[in-house]
Amino acid sequence: MIVKTYCARMDHGGCGILAHVESGKITKVEGDPDSPLSRGTICAKGLAQIERLNHPDRLIYPMKRMGEKGEGKWKRISWDGALDTIAEKIRNTIKQEGQKAISFAQGTPKGLEIYLMIRLANLMNIPNISTPGNICHMPRETASNLTCGFFPIPDYSGLPACVIVWGSNLFQTNEEGIIGSQLRGAIDQGAKLIVIDPRKTGIASRADLWLQPRPGSDLALALGMLRVMVDEGLYEKTFVENWTTGFSELVNHLQQYPLARVSEITWVPKEQIVKAARLFSQTKPACIQWGNALEHNLNSVQCARALLVLMAITGNLEAPGGNVNRPGPSIMRPGELVQIKKFPDKKEKIMSPEFRLATMMGFVPSQMIVKTILTGKPYPIRMMYIQGGNPLLSYANAKETFEAIKKLDFLAVSEIFLTPTAQLADILLPAATNFEFDDIGHFGLPHGFILARPKIVEPQGECWPDSKILNELGKRLGLAQYFWKDMRECLDEILKPAGMTYDDFKNIGILKGKWEYKSYEKKGFNTPSGKLEIFSQQLKEWGYDPLPHYQELPESPYSTPELFKEYPLIFTSAKDPFYFHSSNRNIPSLRKLSSDPMVLIHPETASQFGIDEGDWVSIETKRGTIRQKAKLNSEIDPRVIVLSFGWWFPERKDLELSGWKESNLNILTDNGPPYDPAIGSIPLRAVLCRVYKSKGF
Repeated sequence: MIVKTYCARMDHGGCGILAHVESGKITKVEGDPDSPLSRGTICAKGLAQIERLNHPDRLIYPMKRMGEKGEGKWKRISWDGALDTIAEKIRNTIKQEGQKAISFAQGTPKGLEIYLMIRLANLMNIPNISTPGNICHMPRETASNLTCGFFPIPDYSGLPACVIVWGSNLFQTNEEGIIGSQLRGAIDQGAKLIVIDPRKTGIASRADLWLQPRPGSDLALALGMLRVMVDEGLYEKTFVENWTTGFSELVNHLQQYPLARVSEITWVPKEQIVKAARLFSQTKPACIQWGNALEHNLNSVQCARALLVLMAITGNLEAPGGNVNRPGPSIMRPGELVQIKKFPDKKEKIMSPEFRLATMMGFVPSQMIVKTILTGKPYPIRMMYIQGGNPLLSYANAKETFEAIKKLDFLAVSEIFLTPTAQLADILLPAATNFEFDDIGHFGLPHGFILARPKIVEPQGECWPDSKILNELGKRLGLAQYFWKDMRECLDEILKPAGMTYDDFKNIGILKGKWEYKSYEKKGFNTPSGKLEIFSQQLKEWGYDPLPHYQELPESPYSTPELFKEYPLIFTSAKDPFYFHSSNRNIPSLRKLSSDPMVLIHPETASQFGIDEGDWVSIETKRGTIRQKAKLNSEIDPRVIVLSFGWWFPERKDLELSGWKESNLNILTDNGPPYDPAIGSIPLRAVLCRVYKSKGF
């Protein structure tokens, strides 16, 4: 039997796959050539799903900690025992300290489970939910909603004649809802390609123009390109006059960004800035493929706004082949699923209301949770429930995160494997993998479609889907009227507005919304003015910059020249194409493809510090030191190194918590201010460092 589904939870997913099933087991997965999204492509992560499904180290029953935190002593317990314990801890914590003393935490959102977590928290009036939103997707999404009222998607099916790939690497790591093969198809059909990335990625190797900015200076580069377009009249005057507000203010604002200054800030030659601006503005239609890398510093929201202005004034917003609006299908809206109306005063109770855009999206920047646990201010946090995340590897300032997790009175973790974070839990819950339950993919994402990801095999051992865990926990907390008999009932309710059940949806596979071009000509933009707001009155009223304004990073050759003398290199990072953040380091086929954490170093820099190819190298910032293996690369700037993200060592039982701090780049990052003022983003890249030859471990 062959079952059609969509890849999930090995990265953001979306590729169509065919699962071959024999005697209740998946024997093979391959790309689905009929998939409208991926046309048969599949990567090493997609092929490795069977290994993860059948891995001997999977957590397969609930467990309770017996020794000290992290000691590795566990006792098997029942699901009733585990859920009753968690429910009792929640009730007692609320009784003694109030709802604010509890925090839920989600790793990278992967499916419906984040919405069920938010639903449970809202119904309990628990205000503080930690997600990676402030450093992943939400700066772009909130900036888009403020500026034009929708999240603009590259329209590869509309045959763009030019594509800017900015801080994205779709050939190796898919975005939410965008597949690398779609970009490759546009390039193969002759689209001009501009790549903006400190590293010469596989995409950059195919570029007509590759710009190599100093890490973290993207906003300055975008402002430089806007300056060229304004000075040379390379913008669509009719669109600007009829459909934007604040263009004259932008023109005046850009006077403080002459190309000489922009070139100095970004390290990009003036000639290249001009060439990129002209190529993008004069080649129609054109789109921007922007990536998560833009969101890892204190300019994240304003950088996204600057790129939105680039899309707009060139006439490429909502145009075929440009960046377009893709409304979703008629199903239950996320706000209804999370029961936001049951918690009307959440914005007043959340711990970090100063980050207005994070509060609007209902989450707390992760560093604020960590600091609140440690300081007890503005109030104590006593317990956490974490699903699908590994904060010891993914949160900035890993040492401080470690101390915070240890300080908690109670920690429950739902996981597939015994990650470093899971090893600190008081209660461990075994989570099901994507093939073991019915799911709706891409729900709540602004890409205009949802995917059917049906259950194919029975869960291993006693594993439960996260959505089921939360559904059953809600019932135990006295909220049975707001939850479901089973998760199939939940899925049917979500799909009911579309006039179908989940069984109907499985037969369709993908459900799209009603898409059209230039919808603003009929009803205007979904903003207070009805136009694209270059100058944001809302941001001004909230005390933020109404126009994109570049702030130099807290550590840089320009803001901290004395520190730069001591730490003369800048590190950025890259996600490994064979892993999804910190997951799957224990899958054999993937580990063979990427066996060690690698740091890219220019040969001149390596020679200066006596480093050879394959040497273990110490990378040091003022916060700590880690080790990664040297890989020489002559196409990065000699002043820059590129670290691998998310490394721990499941096979190393001799190391503390499976080697959580040996190669973890977040040992090197800071979680203190300054942050992006609107959403709380922090500098995870563009950090000053030094390197020297080291020993392995």
